[in-house]
Amino acid sequence: MAKDKTAVENRHYDVIVAPHITEKATMLSEHNAVVFKVSKDASKPEIKAAVEAIFSVSVTGVNTLVQKGKTKRWKGKPYIRSDIKKAIVTLAEGQSIDVTEGAKS
Repeated sequence: MAKDKTAVENRHYDVIVAPHITEKATMLSEHNAVVFKVSKDASKPEIKAAVEAIFSVSVTGVNTLVQKGKTKRWKGKPYIRSDIKKAIVTLAEGQSIDVTEGAKS
């Protein structure tokens, strides 16, 4: 039984949650790297396939990290922020992703 193409494409949008825009991520863009927030269960090959499918670029490398949630206080009561998984995606030479314009349809 063949896999349904639309299910695979929908999974790409489930893998990539949002671009992670910070000062450090902006400095990485000078070295052909883009930082994305990704789902916690996403693997490196899934992230690579999702970025290549959504943004039509070729990816040379994917590095991932899990940022543990901080303990904060609100109205005197402590709570813990959720953990966030980030992916640093390195693109091929001469290619770029403009995260401000969004995905191309």
